[in-house]
Amino acid sequence: MIEEALIARFRADCSLDPDYGPPLGIAVSGGPDSLALLLLAHAAMPGQIHAATVDHGLRPESAGEAQFVAEVCSKIGVPHAILPVTVEPGNTQAQARAARYEALGTYFVHKCVLAFATAHHADDQAETLLMRLNRGSGLAGLAGVRPWSIFFPEGAAAEMLLLRPLLGWRRAELAQIVADAGIVPVHDPSNTDDTYERARMRKAIADAEWLDPAAMARSARYLAEAEEVVGRAVRDVVQDCCTWEDGGCYFQWGHARLTEIGAVTHILERLGARDIRKSEVARMIDRLRAKENASLGGVLGRRMMYRVSDRLSRDVMRFEAEPARKA
Repeated sequence: MIEEALIARFRADCSLDPDYGPPLGIAVSGGPDSLALLLLAHAAMPGQIHAATVDHGLRPESAGEAQFVAEVCSKIGVPHAILPVTVEPGNTQAQARAARYEALGTYFVHKCVLAFATAHHADDQAETLLMRLNRGSGLAGLAGVRPWSIFFPEGAAAEMLLLRPLLGWRRAELAQIVADAGIVPVHDPSNTDDTYERARMRKAIADAEWLDPAAMARSARYLAEAEEVVGRAVRDVVQDCCTWEDGGCYFQWGHARLTEIGAVTHILERLGARDIRKSEVARMIDRLRAKENASLGGVLGRRMMYRVSDRLSRDVMRFEAEPARKA
C-alpha cells in the first residue's frame, strides 16, 4: 500500500482532485520511474487508469519487458496494451522518442483517453538543464521539460494533454515506491551507456555530491516561468511595433534583447523562414543595428526610415522576402 501522503502529493502534482473523472493514460516502460508512476496513479485514481508500453524492438529483451509490464498491470487491474513501433534510422534516441509519443498518443486517443502522463522526474530535469547549459542554450532550452504540454498525434485528429507530474520527485524515492510494492523493475542498458550524452551527464551528477538535482529542477521551473513572461512581452511588441505593408513588415526596433529576438523570429517565420536558430536571429539583429543589410531563411532585412505621418518618420527594420537571385 502506498502512503496517503504520497497519494495526496501525486494528486496535487497532477492538479487533479479525488473526483477527477476522465481516464488518464500512463506510459510505462518497465523501469522504476514509470512503474512508480503507474502505482501512484492507480492508487490516486483507481479504475481510471489506462497503461501502454511501447516496444521499439531495438533490443532482444524489449518484447519480454513489455510483457512483464502487462503482467504487472493485470495484477493490479489496470488495462494495458503493448504498442510495437518501427524506429526510423538516424539519431536512435530521438527517433525512438518520436515513434513512442506518436504511438502512445494515437492509441490513447482511440481509447478516448485525452491525457497521458510520463515519468520525467527531478533528476531527469537536472540532467536536461546541465546538458543544455553545456550547449549554450537560451531561455527556452534552459527551461527544460515542462510540467505539461499539448501534443498532436499525427495518427489521430485530436489534441492530447501530456502531463509530467513527477518533476518534483527524486529518482531514489520513486525506486523506493516500486521496491516497497515488491516489484523488480527492468533495466535498460542505454541508461548507463556512455555512448549517450544523458548517460554521461547522469554519471557526472552522481559523482558530484555537491550538486542538488531537486534545486536544479526548481531553477528550470523558474526559467520556464520567465520564458512565459518573455513570451507575453514578445506578443505585445509584435502587436504594437509591427506594421505589415507592401508584402513585408516594418518593425520599430529598440527593445530588450530577448524580446527583440522573439519578435524578429515571429516576423521571419510569418514571411516563410523555417528552422531558424535564435542565435542566427540575434546575429541578424546585430547586423541591422550596425546599419548593414542581413538575410536569413529567405528573408531580407534592412534599416530604413518609415514615414508615419507628414511630420514624423521612424528608424525601422524592414523585413521582406528575399528577391530571386539573377542567374
